[in-house]
Amino acid sequence: MSPSVECVTAIQGWEGLRLQVYNDLNGYPTIGYGHKLQAGESYPNGITQEQADALFTQDCVPFENQIASFGLTLTQGQYDALFSFLYNLGISALKTMLGHGLDQVPQQLPRWVNAGGKQQPGLVARRNQEVVWWNS
Repeated sequence: MSPSVECVTAIQGWEGLRLQVYNDLNGYPTIGYGHKLQAGESYPNGITQEQADALFTQDCVPFENQIASFGLTLTQGQYDALFSFLYNLGISALKTMLGHGLDQVPQQLPRWVNAGGKQQPGLVARRNQEVVWWNS
């Protein structure tokens, strides 16, 4: 299973496109559509739109594999909700949330709205959309 076009478009909108390295709300060096720089990665001159798209596609593959590794039977909406959450917060947060059980996902999603030590309106909106996808 893969994220829907709606999910991809939403993630790219929430993450925003930045062609120069910046620190995200938690202080991680980031570029493109929320691509966290890995050891040895450096973009002193920035990147192009095409490179940002390639990084996004590259970042999606391990997330798809991680969701598949759970062996869950999901609707497209449920998959999109988990994919968006995973893209934003990573595998540890997803495992923590899923540890409460699939039936608790809609109640758990709204709890994950803080970054940089405070509640972020953008994360509230993102979690609300993830709940809508989950329930669709």
